[in-house]
Amino acid sequence: MIAILSKLCWAVATSFLIIGSLYFTGKLHFLQFRLKKVFGAIFTKDNEKTGINPLDTLMLTLAGRIGVGSIAGIALAISLGGKGTLFWIWLMAILVASLGYSETVLAVVYRKKDNDVFLGGPSYYMRDGLGWKKTGAVYAILIIVSYIGGFLGVQANTITKSLNSIVTVSPYWVGLCLVIITSFIIFGGIRRIAYFTSKIVPLMSILYLGLVFFILGKNIGMFPTIIREIFEEAFHFSSFISSFLPTMIIGIQRGIFSNEAGLGTGSITAATSSTSSPSSQGYLQILGIYITSLLICSATAFFVLTSNYQNFLVNDLNGVELVSYAFKFHFGNAGPYLLFFFILLFSFSTILTGYYDGESSMKYFSEKPKKISLLSLKIVTLIMIFVGCIISSTTLWNFVDLLVAWLAIINICALVSLKKDILLESKME
Repeated sequence: MIAILSKLCWAVATSFLIIGSLYFTGKLHFLQFRLKKVFGAIFTKDNEKTGINPLDTLMLTLAGRIGVGSIAGIALAISLGGKGTLFWIWLMAILVASLGYSETVLAVVYRKKDNDVFLGGPSYYMRDGLGWKKTGAVYAILIIVSYIGGFLGVQANTITKSLNSIVTVSPYWVGLCLVIITSFIIFGGIRRIAYFTSKIVPLMSILYLGLVFFILGKNIGMFPTIIREIFEEAFHFSSFISSFLPTMIIGIQRGIFSNEAGLGTGSITAATSSTSSPSSQGYLQILGIYITSLLICSATAFFVLTSNYQNFLVNDLNGVELVSYAFKFHFGNAGPYLLFFFILLFSFSTILTGYYDGESSMKYFSEKPKKISLLSLKIVTLIMIFVGCIISSTTLWNFVDLLVAWLAIINICALVSLKKDILLESKME
């Protein structure tokens, strides 16, 4: 039942994402192609005493994006929809960059000060920009339930499956270890979370890409055939219902799951930036989308496609099993160990950012929530991480997909309604 409902909601969400992306791409004069400003945003200066360094906010956002969606999610997309899904992931990354920019601009414009940091995101610009207090509350609840209740569990589930591809370990022990490490960081607040991600995200990304590109270089002769098959499978119009449509939807869905543009979640962490320039922070988020989808996700996809992945069969597929198979194919017995190292870093950093999204959403209901409320959220987070290690990955994916679709629908409605603010800040009205 959840799976069917999820597909229906995603049909609507996909339409909203495509139409919204095209609308803002046109309104903002194709700003996602202004690469000079996109890369120049890295050097954005701090203008506020409050907040987190802009580059650190990029790392914080990347920690949320470069997770299970960039590894297991991409492999799952290839398994379910074929090579053609990669084309739709590329296309949507470029299109939804305009949405990522727009939601970030609004998040910075309508953010609120919370001691020495900022709070912001869709719930805040819905309430303060549109007067949609109840809608903002619904969005905040969806974030808390989907991220704390499901998304973090997906990350924990992926870590567990990756470890068990190497050695049989009780998921209860894996869950306990994750709970202990996570509690040490999240009880230190947003600054400790930001400090951790600012150190680990660049390291893990460089190491992962270096390793993958080494293998891709050794298999460069396969690229012409792979590229041709990607485009051929992406446009199987002759079998519209059975091939083309599922491939397109899976590609779009997994692409959005990996870079989160259009969902509004990336803007929650972007709002913490110490910059006073909404547009420069918006460009910085475009860079984050490109790093995630066009670099990390593509590297993972080509890594899998250069293996004999067609021979791999498994029940209750999470996606990480397929990547593990590709790592073993390319690196032999050392492969699963290398993959586990990256899965642990990618997924754990995502857990931290996902928790902060939940905390920021809880603070929407009260700018100074009682300590008992935040403590309860932390405890629930740790419980869900533990539960995620032991339940079915299929159940988790379906639950998260359903709620993520609703986040996209609500957020895009708000973006369109606040288009004048976005254009004004971009000086294009």
